[in-house]
Amino acid sequence: MRERELAWRWKVSRRTLQRWRTEGFGPAYILIGGTIRYRMADILNFERRQSLGGTKK
Repeated sequence: MRERELAWRWKVSRRTLQRWRTEGFGPAYILIGGTIRYRMADILNFERRQSLGGTKK
């Protein structure tokens, strides 16, 4: 997923995603041909880790 697509998904600015990368926060990313990309599995894993509450097991 491209940076702009993830920014739209999460309703944050691209600058926020850039800052998070600098701070070591956010999902893992890869650099392909000078373009930041995010794997869907990494996005979903990050979203699960950020979830509040949930069910007891």
